[in-house]
Amino acid sequence: MPTIRTVSRALRLEPPKIKGSRFIASIEPVVSPEDAMAFVEARREEFRDATHNCFAWRLGLDQDAMRFSDDGEPSGTAGRPILQEIDGRRLTNVAVVVTRYYGGTKLGTGGLIRAYGGAAADALDAATIVETPIVEMLRFVFGYEHSGAVQGVLSAFSLEPTQADYGARIRMVIAVPIEDVERLEQALIDATRGQVNLRPGA
Repeated sequence: MPTIRTVSRALRLEPPKIKGSRFIASIEPVVSPEDAMAFVEARREEFRDATHNCFAWRLGLDQDAMRFSDDGEPSGTAGRPILQEIDGRRLTNVAVVVTRYYGGTKLGTGGLIRAYGGAAADALDAATIVETPIVEMLRFVFGYEHSGAVQGVLSAFSLEPTQADYGARIRMVIAVPIEDVERLEQALIDATRGQVNLRPGA
């Protein structure tokens, strides 16, 4: 079964101050760009009085599935060093936000790179690393009359929805091991007699 290396759970770590500046690293496992950015925005809100909230995240095995930000720090001194710590551990499906409260003394380019990269490194080193199956996010929509059949299929695959919306029709999002996607789609089509709208991607 194809797997990826990621962190098992959210974690926060604050190393000793550097010339009066506080650096707080927050990490979390994520499964989509929306998930990653929601984590970033939540930290921005939590630390809205901070000087900077710099971040990096990487998803899946696609080398382009990543993003980073210096959040006002000099270019290349914050987001990229954080991403390098993620990549150096061969991790993915993880987001890291390093929050800075300025302490009154400038650190210079090299000092900032060491501070942001170091805070991310300390947090990632403290995290429990796990190997998890590679998953694809599958969205699907169906009528209430098929809810029992759909639940039967999900139970057979030992899956639970990551999101569910019970409006005029039922909308679900499920993280499916990549090798099971085609079999699950066919099972859902068979169980609902084709009355399910499948949309890969989340």
